[in-house]
This record gives sequence, structure tokens and C-alpha cells, in this order.
Amino acid sequence: MAWLSACKQDDYYTDGGLANPYFDGSIMAYLDAHPRQLDTIAEIVRLAGLEEFFNTEEFTFFAPQDEEIKRLIGEADYQGDDPILQISGANKQLYNLGLDTIQTLADVDSTIWRKYLERYMFHGKKLLKDYPQVDYDVFNTFGGQNYFAYNNTVSNIGVVFHDAVTDEGKPTETRLKYMGYRQLHISFIQNISDPDPASSIAQPVASSDIQPNNGAVHVLNFNISSGFGFNQFEVIQDIIQSKR
Repeated sequence: MAWLSACKQDDYYTDGGLANPYFDGSIMAYLDAHPRQLDTIAEIVRLAGLEEFFNTEEFTFFAPQDEEIKRLIGEADYQGDDPILQISGANKQLYNLGLDTIQTLADVDSTIWRKYLERYMFHGKKLLKDYPQVDYDVFNTFGGQNYFAYNNTVSNIGVVFHDAVTDEGKPTETRLKYMGYRQLHISFIQNISDPDPASSIAQPVASSDIQPNNGAVHVLNFNISSGFGFNQFEVIQDIIQSKR
């Protein structure tokens, strides 16, 4: 499938922010302007019927990267060396069940794309400075804050204050607690009655505070463990049910 090769990732932002965070255009236009990392996400936005929303409404988008969609779909007869694609992916499971595989992104029900995209969408414009500190080792002290996404799922969002370290691993190592760089994290809470971070699906932000005209974009690190929608298994089960 041609669109899968388009998902190939180049190095993306890894510094936690951009020298010039402002983008002269909408959130939709920002996605379109970064085809190497986000063109598949842009296509899914359109298939989900959210293009106008991404062009006009003010909101905060924690943007997953295209690689997560590649791994979500997979290939029915994958012969490569990637252990994840060897055993998972919607197409492999659909093929094994004798169901129609996914040839284009439009082969997935639009309501499924919308359901899982909305997990990444939050009301209003919020930058890194607007979120509280989170420390997963002392969560009772620095616990971030829970926020409702557009589909009423809940995520804990907070800023990790890294230590400032010099001469790491050497006898002269020095470490200043919480004095290093700051990195935004989002943890999808699967069960609101059990919000313990150990049972949540956490994902760090690769680049925060990108500011189009109608909100904020925080581009997420590629998440190999949970995948698109913060739970690839759940997405695949929805796709399978829609094709029965």
C-alpha cells in the first residue's frame, strides 16, 4: 500500500520545543505542512469529518505521529524483521479471520477514526506552562491534573521536571533535582476509578507549544508500546467488529 510507505518517519523534533513556536495557519494547515510526520494524521482528520473543526475551533491537540498508523494497520502477509508487525496489526488479524483487509484509510469506519482522534483533543489552548508538575515517582505530591478530552475520556497531563546532571556516571557526577529541562507528558486513563499512573498509558511529548492560529499542538513521541488511540488493541477490535 502506497500510503504505508508515506508514513516512514524522519527525525522529528526532540528538543521539547521550537525556537519559533508560531505557525501562520490553522491546526489543520500545520498538519498539512508537515507531510513527513503528519500527513496520515491529516488524512484521518478529514475522514473523521473533523477538517472544519481543525481549521476553525480553538483547542489543544496532542498529535500522534504517522508511524502509529502504519503499525496499527500493518500488513496481512508481512515478511519483514519488525517483531511488532510480525505478530500484530489490523490487517494480519482481519486476514486470519477471513475479513476484508484495509487497502486505504477510508476502509476504516469514519466513526472509529473520530472516536480515537478525540482522545487527543482538549478544550481551549494550553501550553506547557499551563500544566502542573508531574513526578511519577512521587505522584501523590506532584500528580499533574486530569483533563476531559472531547469524547469525555480522561487523561492525566503534567510536566516532568528533569534533573540537571553533569558528569553523569562519573565520580564527579552532580545532580540538581528538578532543575533540568521540562517535558510535557500525557497519560491516558483507561479506568477513571483506578487513576494510578501504573495502570495508565503514558506518552511523552517530543515537541511542545507549537502555536497555530487556533490553538496549540504538542507532537507526541512515537509510542511503540500502546500505539494509536493510546490502546492499539482496542482500536483493532473496533475495526474487526465493524467488518463482521
